[in-house]
Amino acid sequence: MKVMAFDLDGTLARSKKPMHKPMADALSQLTRLLPVAIISGGTIDLVRSQVTDMLSDEADRSHMHLMPTSGARYYRWNPEDDDWQEAYEHNLSEEDRRLVIESLERHARELGIWQARTWGPRIEDRGSQITFSALGQQAPVEAKEEWDPTNEKKNRLAEAVQKDVPHLAVRSGGSTSVDISNRGVDKAYAVRKLADMLGVTVGQIAFVGDRMDPDGNDYPAALAGTIAIRVTGPEDTLQLCNRIIDWYNRNSR
Repeated sequence: MKVMAFDLDGTLARSKKPMHKPMADALSQLTRLLPVAIISGGTIDLVRSQVTDMLSDEADRSHMHLMPTSGARYYRWNPEDDDWQEAYEHNLSEEDRRLVIESLERHARELGIWQARTWGPRIEDRGSQITFSALGQQAPVEAKEEWDPTNEKKNRLAEAVQKDVPHLAVRSGGSTSVDISNRGVDKAYAVRKLADMLGVTVGQIAFVGDRMDPDGNDYPAALAGTIAIRVTGPEDTLQLCNRIIDWYNRNSR
């Protein structure tokens, strides 16, 4: 293992919530030991608010690689601007975005999962990705986690939308979400790009995620050949990170 890559929601933090301090401290320590990537279905703003804004002063941001919207965008730290700088983006066409938004609403209504009450927009156009959030982007974590614990509702919606847009990639995302992006631009694409940029093999990247099931959006990273590590939540991830930090500390003396 020469690189560690992490999913965000359900792995480093609960849905749309900032990392807790112990997780932020552990991730900060990891950045001083090896390159660290965040590969999330969320936007760069969410990656900032949930992850990078929470890092301690110990963090080495130059060792971090931010790949939001499932790798459709990529950001590196620019010390001159003291900010994250976009290196590439793969946006959906206007026509594809229109088709996806119409399909999501139509099928969600047909399947009975177009909720009357939501916390914020159900459908978000992220440019490089369209995301459907059944309860709205700002729904309470508890409500999200209770809505579809078996992922059956999301998977049915993803299957229905995929038939309308076969040229795009439709994936079951976080606890209440379905993500749509250009085909071939997913977490498998992200880890391959990351390997090329860092001069390592995909098999030298450890990818940590909570949705490694075949319908989950972390599954492509596992299929790509990473060292796939499935976790059950942020507490599990924290234990993993602490074990890795302890190993480095013992073996670097």
